[in-house]
Amino acid sequence: MGKSRKLLRSLGSKQKVGPKRRERPLPAAPSSNVIASTGGKGKKKTGARLWMRLDRAGQSEIIECDRSEIMRRVAIPARDLRILGPVFSHSSNILARDKAMVVNLEFIKAIVTAEEVLLLDPLSHEVLPFVDQLRQQFLVRSTYQNHLLGVEENETPFCAGDQWPCTPEAAESLESELPFEFQVLEIALEVVCTYLDSNVSDLEKEAYPILDELARNVSTKNLERVRSLKSNLTRILARVQKVRDELEHLLDDNEDMAYLYLTRRNGQNQQIESSNKASNLEITSDLPHDISNNQYNGSFIASTHSDNDDVEDLEMLLEAYFMQLDGTRNKILSVREYIDDTEDYVNIQLDNQRNELIQLQLVLTIASFAINIETLIAGLFGMNIPCTLYDIHGIFGPFVGGTSAACVLLFFLILGYGRWKRLIGV
Repeated sequence: MGKSRKLLRSLGSKQKVGPKRRERPLPAAPSSNVIASTGGKGKKKTGARLWMRLDRAGQSEIIECDRSEIMRRVAIPARDLRILGPVFSHSSNILARDKAMVVNLEFIKAIVTAEEVLLLDPLSHEVLPFVDQLRQQFLVRSTYQNHLLGVEENETPFCAGDQWPCTPEAAESLESELPFEFQVLEIALEVVCTYLDSNVSDLEKEAYPILDELARNVSTKNLERVRSLKSNLTRILARVQKVRDELEHLLDDNEDMAYLYLTRRNGQNQQIESSNKASNLEITSDLPHDISNNQYNGSFIASTHSDNDDVEDLEMLLEAYFMQLDGTRNKILSVREYIDDTEDYVNIQLDNQRNELIQLQLVLTIASFAINIETLIAGLFGMNIPCTLYDIHGIFGPFVGGTSAACVLLFFLILGYGRWKRLIGV
């Protein structure tokens, strides 16, 4: 027994001293910031969404960025990215931030800076027309500028593939064109307004035949089609009203419109920084540092205050699309008025039919009253009561004919009284 115990102890000690099991290394965690184009083979990280970046020259690329990367890139808070989320899919917001403008108009969800635009979900079939217009416009403008810069003074340049000559007036118009962010905003408003107007036009073409059919034939099928039409009309009216209210809100506040001038504010910030550096070098030893900086900055701000208040270009842009949305809204309201008129007409028809049924019921009631009187007389003579009329030979026919004629006469008298009191239509 002692030998066996020693043998077991020796075996146990060998097992404990044996080589350790080699553990498999854990896979490396994915990096928190991954930006990959569509041609790359990188894996999409958790929370990353598809964006398209498009610059002034019309060059674009598709990237995958998460929320933190977008926040660092354009310097906007997280709540602005929530506005671009699926919860606010049909909301309308145009927000100005320090370095970017957040645009959420229907299906267009973009972040616009003074140099580039980041577009969310660019491969959607509704967003593709907006992407095509952006590329086309900025490529043409870039070609236009390259022709202006690349020609000599004694030559007559041609713009955008030799389609039109670049005259001095054309060059001046190029210099006075809208800033980059307003060009993007203009295209976004044009695409959204055109989309909403086309939906309203299609709904308008569909509405009038349905309503005319309902006016001709009031049936359950036609009523169901009109109910679906009213639901779609209310839905699209709410969408148009949201965009219209957002433009109206901007038009009512000049400060918000002035804050949307990203290119102007970017240039002013650069001028302030350069002026501060120059003023720091030229400060005299007699004046304190803060006083000289405040005086210089105050004079610079006073000189640029008139430029900050100039929002005429943006105001004209917003007013144009506000009027277009107002016209689209009027189309919807006209269709709604036609629906209301058709419903009133249908209700009048139903009321007329109801009145006719009531009149018919009244006539039948009068006839039933006259017949019941004759039935009462027949019931009285059917009793076993002695009567001298039973002994008269041939009295049955004249008596029945007389009572029937009296009941018919009573029916016409009551009917005439009802028509005289206008209780029954003529």
